[in-house]
Amino acid sequence: MNKVSQLQKIIDNSMNIVIFSGAGVSTDSGLKDFRSKNGIYNLKNQKSPEEMLSSEMFYRDPQAFYTFYRENLNSLHAKPNDVHFYLKKLECRGKLKAIITQNIDGLHTRAGNKNVYEIHGTIYKNYCTGCGEFYNADFIFENDKLPLCEKCGHLIKPDVVLYGEMLPDCFLEAQQSIKKADTLIVIGTSLLVQPASSLVDLFQGKNLVIINQETTPFDMKADLVIHENLSTVFKQLK
Repeated sequence: MNKVSQLQKIIDNSMNIVIFSGAGVSTDSGLKDFRSKNGIYNLKNQKSPEEMLSSEMFYRDPQAFYTFYRENLNSLHAKPNDVHFYLKKLECRGKLKAIITQNIDGLHTRAGNKNVYEIHGTIYKNYCTGCGEFYNADFIFENDKLPLCEKCGHLIKPDVVLYGEMLPDCFLEAQQSIKKADTLIVIGTSLLVQPASSLVDLFQGKNLVIINQETTPFDMKADLVIHENLSTVFKQLK
């Protein structure tokens, strides 16, 4: 039995599946991941993403922050791909109970999934640091000016978790969903970023599956590991 067939059997025999997804899920939608050879971490002639996307950079040099943010994290024109749509189908069948994602691109939600924990936030919510006024993503990405509140003039901040910031309250809910799962399928993440990757250690169910192009620190703990393109794998599933 090949690995995709093994995965299909696991899905067929599971009733409480949780997905933990990373940037690799969205590369077939035309978005950059972080750690592959073409990812954001390997862009030349620039400071590290940890510095450019840090809370410290946002407040110290917001123009530099927004230049990097707009160049690398704009997903407004991206569309969900085969992986996103398969997960929607799996949710409709009652098997998929939750998606925990490190992605801020909103593509799981745009594909129709309902129970999505965006533990690093989303580009689609932005708030004034002064009065709290909400601004949509178009306001941030459709111009190159520093985004300032139209009401009070303060700087607008994306509702994303920057380096140096705490994870949102939904992280606790994500932890509980993993503890209840009979199958955890990790897709498109290197599992190198803490504390998000620590979620895998909470899994107490039967099947841990990791699907990622590159190896991860958790491969040896998994019941099934597939190192292939995600869309290639998910197109074969029923």
